[in-house]
Amino acid sequence: MLRQISSCAFAMLLSAAAPAPGARAQNRAPDLGEYIERYALDHNFSGVVLVTHHGRALHNAAIGQAERAFATPMRTDTRFAIASVTKLFASTLTLQLVAEGRLGLDEPLGRYVDVLPEAARRITIRQLLSHTSGLSQYDRVTSFQDAFQNGVPAYQQPMSVEDSLRFCCSGTLEREPGSAFSYNNADYLAIQTILERVSGKPFAQLLRERILAPLSLNDTGVLDYATVNERLASTYFIRPDTNAMQRDMPVYWENWGAAGAMYSNATDLARFADAVFAGALLNDAGRAELLRPGPDEYALGLWSYSFSRHGRVYRVAKRPGSIMGANAVVYRLLDQNLNIILLANTNGADLDEFAQRLAERWIDQSS
Repeated sequence: MLRQISSCAFAMLLSAAAPAPGARAQNRAPDLGEYIERYALDHNFSGVVLVTHHGRALHNAAIGQAERAFATPMRTDTRFAIASVTKLFASTLTLQLVAEGRLGLDEPLGRYVDVLPEAARRITIRQLLSHTSGLSQYDRVTSFQDAFQNGVPAYQQPMSVEDSLRFCCSGTLEREPGSAFSYNNADYLAIQTILERVSGKPFAQLLRERILAPLSLNDTGVLDYATVNERLASTYFIRPDTNAMQRDMPVYWENWGAAGAMYSNATDLARFADAVFAGALLNDAGRAELLRPGPDEYALGLWSYSFSRHGRVYRVAKRPGSIMGANAVVYRLLDQNLNIILLANTNGADLDEFAQRLAERWIDQSS
Protein backbone atom coordinates (compact mmCIF):
# COMPACT_ATOMS: atom_id res chain seq x y z
CA MET A 1 0.00 0.00 0.00
CA LEU A 2 1.50 3.27 -1.05
CA ARG A 3 1.43 6.01 1.55
CA GLN A 4 -0.73 8.93 0.49
CA ILE A 5 1.64 11.68 -0.38
CA SER A 6 -0.04 15.04 0.18
CA SER A 7 -2.62 17.57 -0.79
CA CYS A 8 -0.14 18.99 -3.29
CA ALA A 9 3.40 18.58 -4.54
CA PHE A 10 4.43 21.30 -2.07
CA ALA A 11 2.97 19.29 0.79
CA MET A 12 4.82 16.21 -0.42
CA LEU A 13 8.05 18.12 -0.03
CA LEU A 14 7.15 19.78 3.30
CA SER A 15 6.53 16.98 4.67
CA ALA A 16 -14.91 -11.11 9.08
CA ALA A 17 -17.50 -10.53 11.89
CA ALA A 18 -16.47 -7.99 14.46
CA PRO A 19 -17.01 -8.62 18.16
CA ALA A 20 -20.12 -6.90 19.42
CA PRO A 21 -19.47 -3.73 21.41
CA GLY A 22 -19.73 -4.40 25.11
CA ALA A 23 -17.75 -5.33 28.17
CA ARG A 24 -14.97 -7.04 26.21
CA ALA A 25 -14.22 -3.91 24.18
CA GLN A 26 -14.56 -1.73 27.27
CA ASN A 27 -12.06 -3.80 29.22
CA ARG A 28 -9.49 -3.62 26.44
CA ALA A 29 -9.84 0.11 25.72
CA PRO A 30 -7.40 1.26 28.45
CA ASP A 31 -4.63 -0.88 26.91
CA LEU A 32 -5.31 0.78 23.56
CA GLY A 33 -5.10 4.14 25.29
CA GLU A 34 -1.75 3.34 26.83
CA TYR A 35 -0.45 2.33 23.42
CA ILE A 36 -1.69 5.61 21.88
CA GLU A 37 0.00 7.67 24.58
CA ARG A 38 3.30 5.82 24.20
CA TYR A 39 3.28 6.04 20.40
CA ALA A 40 2.40 9.74 20.49
CA LEU A 41 5.26 10.46 22.88
CA ASP A 42 7.79 8.41 20.91
CA HIS A 43 6.82 9.94 17.56
CA ASN A 44 6.28 13.59 18.45
CA PHE A 45 2.53 13.51 17.78
CA SER A 46 0.46 16.61 18.56
CA GLY A 47 -3.27 16.38 17.93
CA VAL A 48 -6.36 14.26 18.57
CA VAL A 49 -6.84 10.50 18.33
CA LEU A 50 -10.36 9.06 18.17
CA VAL A 51 -11.12 5.35 17.79
CA THR A 52 -14.77 4.33 17.37
CA HIS A 53 -16.39 0.91 16.95
CA HIS A 54 -19.98 0.66 15.70
CA GLY A 55 -20.34 4.38 16.48
CA ARG A 56 -19.12 4.07 20.07
CA ALA A 57 -15.89 5.75 21.19
CA LEU A 58 -13.23 3.33 22.43
CA HIS A 59 -10.63 6.02 22.94
CA ASN A 60 -10.62 9.80 22.51
CA ALA A 61 -7.41 11.61 23.38
CA ALA A 62 -6.13 15.17 22.97
CA ILE A 63 -2.32 15.37 23.03
CA GLY A 64 -0.02 18.37 22.79
CA GLN A 65 -0.77 22.04 22.13
CA ALA A 66 -3.22 23.67 19.75
CA GLU A 67 -1.39 27.04 19.93
CA ARG A 68 2.23 26.91 21.00
CA ALA A 69 2.73 30.64 21.51
CA PHE A 70 0.25 30.60 24.40
CA ALA A 71 0.72 26.95 25.44
CA THR A 72 -2.97 26.33 24.64
CA PRO A 73 -3.67 22.65 25.27
CA MET A 74 -5.26 20.46 22.65
CA ARG A 75 -8.91 19.52 23.26
CA THR A 76 -10.91 16.61 21.90
CA ASP A 77 -13.20 19.11 20.16
CA THR A 78 -10.34 21.12 18.61
CA ARG A 79 -10.83 21.83 14.92
CA PHE A 80 -8.11 21.11 12.36
CA ALA A 81 -7.42 21.86 8.74
CA ILE A 82 -7.98 18.44 7.16
CA ALA A 83 -6.26 19.02 3.80
CA SER A 84 -7.02 16.26 1.28
CA VAL A 85 -9.62 14.56 3.47
CA THR A 86 -11.72 17.20 1.71
CA LYS A 87 -11.55 15.05 -1.42
CA LEU A 88 -13.66 12.33 0.21
CA PHE A 89 -16.41 14.88 0.86
CA ALA A 90 -16.18 16.01 -2.79
CA SER A 91 -16.35 12.48 -4.18
CA THR A 92 -19.32 11.71 -1.92
CA LEU A 93 -21.18 14.76 -3.27
CA THR A 94 -20.36 13.70 -6.82
CA LEU A 95 -21.70 10.18 -6.28
CA GLN A 96 -24.89 11.59 -4.77
CA LEU A 97 -25.50 13.58 -7.95
CA VAL A 98 -24.69 10.48 -10.02
CA ALA A 99 -27.32 8.51 -8.06
CA GLU A 100 -29.85 11.22 -8.87
CA GLY A 101 -29.09 11.01 -12.58
CA ARG A 102 -27.66 14.52 -12.74
CA LEU A 103 -24.14 13.37 -13.57
CA GLY A 104 -22.49 10.39 -15.21
CA LEU A 105 -19.10 9.13 -14.07
CA ASP A 106 -18.03 8.49 -17.63
CA GLU A 107 -19.23 11.81 -19.02
CA PRO A 108 -16.53 14.15 -20.36
CA LEU A 109 -15.33 17.20 -18.45
CA GLY A 110 -16.04 19.35 -21.50
CA ARG A 111 -19.78 18.89 -21.00
CA TYR A 112 -19.57 21.03 -17.87
CA VAL A 113 -16.38 23.11 -18.14
CA ASP A 114 -15.60 25.22 -21.18
CA VAL A 115 -12.52 27.14 -20.02
CA LEU A 116 -10.09 24.30 -20.76
CA PRO A 117 -8.21 23.32 -23.92
CA GLU A 118 -9.81 20.73 -26.19
CA ALA A 119 -7.55 17.88 -25.03
CA ALA A 120 -8.64 18.29 -21.42
CA ARG A 121 -12.34 18.38 -22.24
CA ARG A 122 -12.46 14.65 -23.02
CA ILE A 123 -11.29 13.70 -19.52
CA THR A 124 -14.09 11.91 -17.68
CA ILE A 125 -15.44 12.61 -14.21
CA ARG A 126 -14.30 9.15 -13.13
CA GLN A 127 -10.75 9.94 -14.27
CA LEU A 128 -10.77 13.17 -12.28
CA LEU A 129 -11.99 11.42 -9.12
CA SER A 130 -9.41 8.63 -9.50
CA HIS A 131 -6.44 10.90 -10.38
CA THR A 132 -6.02 9.31 -13.79
CA SER A 133 -6.94 12.44 -15.76
CA GLY A 134 -3.53 13.00 -17.32
CA LEU A 135 -3.61 16.70 -16.43
CA SER A 136 -0.20 18.26 -15.93
CA GLN A 137 0.93 18.80 -12.34
CA TYR A 138 0.73 22.55 -11.82
CA ASP A 139 2.54 22.67 -8.49
CA ARG A 140 6.19 22.69 -9.55
CA VAL A 141 7.92 23.61 -6.30
CA THR A 142 11.14 21.60 -6.27
CA SER A 143 12.05 21.67 -2.57
CA PHE A 144 10.96 23.02 0.79
CA GLN A 145 13.81 25.55 0.57
CA ASP A 146 12.33 26.79 -2.70
CA ALA A 147 8.90 27.07 -1.09
CA PHE A 148 10.08 29.02 1.94
CA GLN A 149 12.39 31.30 -0.02
CA ASN A 150 10.25 32.02 -3.08
CA GLY A 151 6.72 31.27 -1.95
CA VAL A 152 4.01 29.20 -3.62
CA PRO A 153 2.00 31.48 -5.93
CA ALA A 154 -0.87 29.01 -6.42
CA TYR A 155 -1.74 29.27 -2.72
CA GLN A 156 -0.36 32.64 -1.60
CA GLN A 157 -2.42 34.93 -3.80
CA PRO A 158 -6.22 34.84 -3.85
CA MET A 159 -7.83 33.09 -6.81
CA SER A 160 -11.37 32.30 -7.80
CA VAL A 161 -12.18 28.68 -8.63
CA GLU A 162 -12.28 29.57 -12.32
CA ASP A 163 -8.92 31.36 -12.07
CA SER A 164 -7.44 28.36 -10.28
CA LEU A 165 -8.83 26.03 -12.92
CA ARG A 166 -7.29 28.07 -15.73
CA PHE A 167 -4.01 28.26 -13.83
CA CYS A 168 -3.74 24.54 -13.19
CA CYS A 169 -5.45 22.95 -16.20
CA SER A 170 -4.68 25.12 -19.21
CA GLY A 171 -1.50 23.33 -20.27
CA THR A 172 -1.02 20.24 -22.37
CA LEU A 173 -1.90 16.82 -21.01
CA GLU A 174 0.93 15.00 -19.31
CA ARG A 175 -0.32 11.58 -20.38
CA GLU A 176 -3.29 9.86 -22.00
CA PRO A 177 -6.36 10.10 -19.74
CA GLY A 178 -7.01 6.86 -17.89
CA SER A 179 -3.53 5.46 -18.50
CA ALA A 180 -1.91 5.98 -15.08
CA PHE A 181 -2.41 7.27 -11.55
CA SER A 182 -0.91 10.71 -10.85
CA TYR A 183 -2.01 12.55 -7.71
CA ASN A 184 -3.02 16.08 -8.69
CA ASN A 185 -5.11 18.72 -6.91
CA ALA A 186 -6.18 20.05 -10.29
CA ASP A 187 -8.49 17.04 -10.66
CA TYR A 188 -10.59 18.11 -7.69
CA LEU A 189 -10.66 21.77 -8.64
CA ALA A 190 -12.30 20.53 -11.84
CA ILE A 191 -14.67 18.37 -9.76
CA GLN A 192 -15.63 21.44 -7.72
CA THR A 193 -16.45 23.36 -10.90
CA ILE A 194 -18.63 20.49 -12.13
CA LEU A 195 -20.47 20.24 -8.81
CA GLU A 196 -21.15 23.98 -8.79
CA ARG A 197 -22.30 24.08 -12.42
CA VAL A 198 -24.65 21.13 -12.04
CA SER A 199 -26.13 22.18 -8.69
CA GLY A 200 -26.09 25.93 -9.26
CA LYS A 201 -24.66 26.34 -5.75
CA PRO A 202 -21.21 27.10 -4.32
CA PHE A 203 -19.28 24.09 -3.05
CA ALA A 204 -19.58 25.22 0.59
CA GLN A 205 -23.36 25.53 0.33
CA LEU A 206 -23.74 22.17 -1.43
CA LEU A 207 -21.58 20.58 1.23
CA ARG A 208 -23.61 22.13 4.03
CA GLU A 209 -27.01 21.17 2.59
CA ARG A 210 -26.17 17.60 1.59
CA ILE A 211 -23.72 16.43 4.25
CA LEU A 212 -23.01 18.81 7.12
CA ALA A 213 -26.55 19.80 8.11
CA PRO A 214 -28.14 16.32 7.73
CA LEU A 215 -25.40 14.77 9.88
CA SER A 216 -25.21 17.73 12.31
CA LEU A 217 -21.51 18.19 11.59
CA ASN A 218 -21.34 21.53 13.35
CA ASP A 219 -17.54 21.63 13.58
CA THR A 220 -16.94 21.12 9.86
CA GLY A 221 -16.77 23.59 6.99
CA VAL A 222 -14.61 25.32 4.40
CA LEU A 223 -11.69 27.49 5.47
CA ASP A 224 -11.01 30.94 4.11
CA TYR A 225 -8.24 33.35 4.90
CA ALA A 226 -10.47 36.17 6.17
CA THR A 227 -12.45 34.18 8.73
CA VAL A 228 -11.25 33.68 12.31
CA ASN A 229 -12.28 30.10 13.03
CA GLU A 230 -12.79 29.33 16.71
CA ARG A 231 -10.98 26.33 18.18
CA LEU A 232 -8.93 25.87 15.02
CA ALA A 233 -5.47 24.51 15.82
CA SER A 234 -2.52 26.52 14.56
CA THR A 235 -0.19 24.51 12.32
CA TYR A 236 3.57 24.07 12.56
CA PHE A 237 6.13 22.61 10.20
CA ILE A 238 9.29 20.78 11.25
CA ARG A 239 11.98 21.65 8.71
CA PRO A 240 14.01 18.61 7.68
CA ASP A 241 17.21 20.63 7.22
CA THR A 242 17.32 22.00 10.79
CA ASN A 243 14.73 19.84 12.61
CA ALA A 244 13.38 23.12 13.99
CA MET A 245 9.67 23.78 14.29
CA GLN A 246 8.19 26.95 12.81
CA ARG A 247 4.78 28.27 11.90
CA ASP A 248 3.42 27.19 8.54
CA MET A 249 3.67 29.60 5.63
CA PRO A 250 0.64 31.89 5.23
CA VAL A 251 -1.69 30.58 2.55
CA TYR A 252 -5.16 31.16 1.14
CA TRP A 253 -6.75 27.89 2.19
CA GLU A 254 -9.73 28.51 -0.05
CA ASN A 255 -7.47 28.14 -3.11
CA TRP A 256 -7.40 24.40 -2.44
CA GLY A 257 -11.18 24.28 -2.77
CA ALA A 258 -12.60 20.75 -3.06
CA ALA A 259 -9.04 19.43 -3.15
CA GLY A 260 -8.14 20.44 0.40
CA ALA A 261 -9.80 23.52 1.92
CA MET A 262 -11.93 22.01 4.68
CA TYR A 263 -11.66 21.92 8.46
CA SER A 264 -13.27 19.50 10.91
CA ASN A 265 -12.81 17.77 14.24
CA ALA A 266 -12.46 14.11 15.17
CA THR A 267 -16.05 13.52 16.29
CA ASP A 268 -17.48 14.98 13.08
CA LEU A 269 -15.13 12.94 10.90
CA ALA A 270 -16.06 9.70 12.66
CA ARG A 271 -19.75 10.49 12.15
CA PHE A 272 -19.07 11.30 8.49
CA ALA A 273 -17.18 8.01 8.02
CA ASP A 274 -20.07 6.04 9.53
CA ALA A 275 -22.50 7.78 7.18
CA VAL A 276 -20.37 7.23 4.07
CA PHE A 277 -19.43 3.60 4.64
CA ALA A 278 -22.49 2.25 6.43
CA GLY A 279 -25.13 4.97 6.37
CA ALA A 280 -27.49 6.92 4.20
CA LEU A 281 -25.16 9.32 2.39
CA LEU A 282 -24.58 6.86 -0.45
CA ASN A 283 -26.60 3.97 -1.80
CA ASP A 284 -25.07 0.52 -2.33
CA ALA A 285 -24.10 1.29 -5.91
CA GLY A 286 -22.48 4.54 -4.86
CA ARG A 287 -20.45 2.85 -2.12
CA ALA A 288 -19.34 0.17 -4.57
CA GLU A 289 -18.10 2.85 -6.97
CA LEU A 290 -16.44 4.80 -4.16
CA LEU A 291 -14.46 1.76 -2.97
CA ARG A 292 -13.56 0.09 -6.27
CA PRO A 293 -9.75 0.42 -6.43
CA GLY A 294 -7.97 1.50 -9.58
CA PRO A 295 -4.27 2.08 -10.24
CA ASP A 296 -2.14 2.34 -7.07
CA GLU A 297 -5.13 1.09 -5.03
CA TYR A 298 -6.77 4.50 -5.35
CA ALA A 299 -10.55 4.47 -5.76
CA LEU A 300 -12.76 7.58 -6.01
CA GLY A 301 -11.32 10.01 -3.49
CA LEU A 302 -9.63 7.53 -1.15
CA TRP A 303 -7.35 4.51 -1.02
CA SER A 304 -9.13 1.13 -0.94
CA TYR A 305 -7.08 -1.99 -0.16
CA SER A 306 -6.72 -5.05 2.07
CA PHE A 307 -4.15 -6.50 4.43
CA SER A 308 -3.84 -9.82 6.26
CA ARG A 309 -3.31 -10.43 9.97
CA HIS A 310 -3.53 -13.71 11.86
CA GLY A 311 -4.75 -15.43 8.71
CA ARG A 312 -7.68 -13.05 8.13
CA VAL A 313 -8.13 -10.41 5.48
CA TYR A 314 -9.17 -6.91 6.52
CA ARG A 315 -10.59 -4.40 4.04
CA VAL A 316 -9.51 -0.80 4.52
CA ALA A 317 -10.71 2.56 3.25
CA LYS A 318 -8.22 5.32 3.99
CA ARG A 319 -8.25 9.04 3.26
CA PRO A 320 -5.13 10.93 4.40
CA GLY A 321 -4.37 14.60 3.97
CA SER A 322 -1.25 16.71 4.40
CA ILE A 323 -0.42 20.38 3.84
CA MET A 324 2.68 21.49 5.76
CA GLY A 325 1.76 21.01 9.46
CA ALA A 326 -1.89 20.17 8.80
CA ASN A 327 -2.08 16.37 8.76
CA ALA A 328 -5.07 14.06 9.01
CA VAL A 329 -6.16 10.47 8.40
CA VAL A 330 -9.60 8.89 8.26
CA TYR A 331 -8.99 5.13 8.45
CA ARG A 332 -11.83 2.58 8.30
CA LEU A 333 -11.83 -1.18 8.79
CA LEU A 334 -14.83 -1.69 6.55
CA ASP A 335 -16.14 -5.05 7.76
CA GLN A 336 -15.59 -4.23 11.42
CA ASN A 337 -17.14 -0.73 11.44
CA LEU A 338 -14.00 0.59 13.12
CA ASN A 339 -12.88 4.18 12.58
CA ILE A 340 -9.47 5.56 13.43
CA ILE A 341 -9.39 9.35 13.17
CA LEU A 342 -6.02 11.08 13.52
CA LEU A 343 -5.74 14.86 13.38
CA ALA A 344 -2.43 16.66 13.87
CA ASN A 345 -1.15 20.23 13.75
CA THR A 346 2.47 19.31 13.02
CA ASN A 347 4.21 17.03 10.54
CA GLY A 348 6.15 15.29 13.32
CA ALA A 349 4.41 11.88 13.17
CA ASP A 350 3.69 9.57 10.24
CA LEU A 351 -0.09 9.31 10.55
CA ASP A 352 -0.41 6.52 7.98
CA GLU A 353 1.86 4.34 10.10
CA PHE A 354 0.12 5.42 13.33
CA ALA A 355 -3.31 4.46 11.96
CA GLN A 356 -2.11 1.08 10.73
CA ARG A 357 -0.45 0.29 14.06
CA LEU A 358 -3.66 1.17 15.90
CA ALA A 359 -5.72 -1.03 13.58
CA GLU A 360 -3.37 -3.95 14.15
CA ARG A 361 -3.41 -3.35 17.90
CA TRP A 362 -7.22 -3.38 17.94
CA ILE A 363 -7.28 -6.59 15.89
CA ASP A 364 -4.84 -8.26 18.27
CA GLN A 365 -6.93 -7.28 21.28
CA SER A 366 -10.17 -8.41 19.62
CA SER A 367 -8.90 -11.82 18.50
